[in-house]
Amino acid sequence: MDREAGWDEANSREFIDLGRFFVPEREEQIAAALGLIPDPGDGLLVDLCCGEGLLSRTLLERFPRARVLALDLSPTMLAQARATCADHSGRFDTRPFDLADRSWRTFPEPVRAFVSSLAIHHLDGEGKRQLYRDLAAALAPGGALVIADLVQPATPASQALAAKAWDDAVRRRSLELSGGLGPYKKFIEMSWNLWAEAEPDPIDKPSTLLDQLRWLEEAGLGGVDVCWLKAGHAVFGGMRP
Repeated sequence: MDREAGWDEANSREFIDLGRFFVPEREEQIAAALGLIPDPGDGLLVDLCCGEGLLSRTLLERFPRARVLALDLSPTMLAQARATCADHSGRFDTRPFDLADRSWRTFPEPVRAFVSSLAIHHLDGEGKRQLYRDLAAALAPGGALVIADLVQPATPASQALAAKAWDDAVRRRSLELSGGLGPYKKFIEMSWNLWAEAEPDPIDKPSTLLDQLRWLEEAGLGGVDVCWLKAGHAVFGGMRP
């Protein structure tokens, strides 16, 4: 997760410790994202805002010939990603970047897939639309853009349902993974549940799922669809024809 301005290295270290509790059905999200990526052979995969490197590691394990470039703003996250993917260091590289800056969006070869988890909601609507256009242009034919992210519920009723589902998921994961409610209490204390907040942090700018599916189609991608949705989190994407 990369919260850009307002996110510091202490936050990165805290999320490395607590992310496994705070992300609803984290393992399901990763599995769903991988299921949307065609076999890239020995091609390049790019992980935007790689965090601690869990998604990068699963890409390297699933596709044993592929190379992964992991990008993040946080030095702490990049260091942890290198440790997480140490067994695949010959096929894994990291680079610092700013998601909103367009200067990184060209690559020396067509990219077989872009993936991103819990980051793109920090861009506003126009920022997302431009990002999707730029990434679609950088994809190889048949390449995929796959996003796991927060998506804005379309009505107050659906937001209330998403807020409760997120609380319930974190409470359950806290009990299952730690044997107690300590991580869940931390989740509540930190006001992490975006859908439960009357005044969300201004760095969070989620867009509706419907808008984002439209923007992916506008970018020229085909097969645009959502394959997983829970607690205001979704896994969705499309492919370059």
